[in-house]
Amino acid sequence: MDFPKFLENAKSLADIFEVVKSAVVKSMGRSRGGLMLGLSDLGNHPQGFFGAFFPVGTNIIVMNKIPLLRIKETQPELYKPYAFHVLLHEYLHTLGYLDESVVRKMVYDISVELFGKTHLTSRIAANTSRFFPNLVYPNITWQPEELSIELVDDFDRSSVNYIS
Repeated sequence: MDFPKFLENAKSLADIFEVVKSAVVKSMGRSRGGLMLGLSDLGNHPQGFFGAFFPVGTNIIVMNKIPLLRIKETQPELYKPYAFHVLLHEYLHTLGYLDESVVRKMVYDISVELFGKTHLTSRIAANTSRFFPNLVYPNITWQPEELSIELVDDFDRSSVNYIS
């Protein structure tokens, strides 16, 4: 499978997630179905960002809308590689890998294995801070008062085995 082309042809976050799941099956032989994706404003801080989180014991990945919006504004070519990076990281958490440093290394290794060292997915995994100006709004710090999550329709498509 040509993973760079597979990612390039992705049209939505659900499509990118299919690339993520295929990458993990190819690299590790592991998978999990029945996941949901929620998008939420998780805030912004110029010295750090919160790309997504997985509440352990649930079936939802919550992704920060702020970096996604910022990337579309500044460098849209980073959108798919960034989304792949974040979704892969959180998907590995859903598989039971909870140590952040271990997961970061796994994300890098999988990205290099399937995309090559020079692809944007691998470069983001190697050094996220290099892309930091495109992920946050400069000089703006804010935190939402409450967490509001918008579920992405048709996210984990390969988990559906019937139509009602």
